[in-house]
Amino acid sequence: MVTLARKTLLALGLPAALFALWWFASAGSTSFYFPPLSAITAEFAETWTPERWRDDVLPSVARLAAGYTASAAAGIALGVLIGRTRWLFHLTEPVLEFARAVPPPVLVPVIMLFAGIGDGMKTAVIVSGCVWPILLNTVAGVRSVEPVQLDTAAAFRLGRNRTLLAVVLPGASPRIVTGMRQALAIGVILMVVSEMFAAQSGLGFAIVQFQRSYAIPAMWSGILLLGCLGAALAALFTVFDRAVLHWHHRQRAEEV
Repeated sequence: MVTLARKTLLALGLPAALFALWWFASAGSTSFYFPPLSAITAEFAETWTPERWRDDVLPSVARLAAGYTASAAAGIALGVLIGRTRWLFHLTEPVLEFARAVPPPVLVPVIMLFAGIGDGMKTAVIVSGCVWPILLNTVAGVRSVEPVQLDTAAAFRLGRNRTLLAVVLPGASPRIVTGMRQALAIGVILMVVSEMFAAQSGLGFAIVQFQRSYAIPAMWSGILLLGCLGAALAALFTVFDRAVLHWHHRQRAEEV
């Protein structure tokens, strides 16, 4: 219990200190573009009403969930296939490195040509960025499985499918989860970017509309909400990480 309280205090201490610093440092601000934090928080309650949550926040979360889920499914499946097939790995490695180097936001106009401006385009933009860290980490994780473990599985005649489920995926899972964590951060960014182009709803759309109408406190409140959403998703992913890789974290703790 003491350890949990200490971890909670450490996790919340710096954000609370930065919030207090921002509050007092901006208290006397008369800048139109950098209003006091007190004005931003007051605007927060007025701006983000239940209707605004229904029309902008929830659609953004739904697009992120769809794109992230599709990226995880495609990245893990293709990563296992490429990682387990030597000739396919050498064939695709240059292409994968090239595709990873292309910044996903520059693909937005191209994706709009093929997917239009609806939710499909926004989901495709998220997939275009999220799939690469999952795919590449899965490939690396599969290829890093100890040969001794594979030889042992072969000696016990486990078969291809059982070897995959009992040896390869557990051995690669730490790298896969690392890729999923990286993809989540990229997904939040692309969610906002995709909603800034020809959108009619979403957090990115709302923030741009506030900026264009010079509703600066409301714009800052949207940015603050976006940061809170990212922090909440990171906390949820930490719970997922601990649940899926509990054996891995316990093993590392014992080694320390």
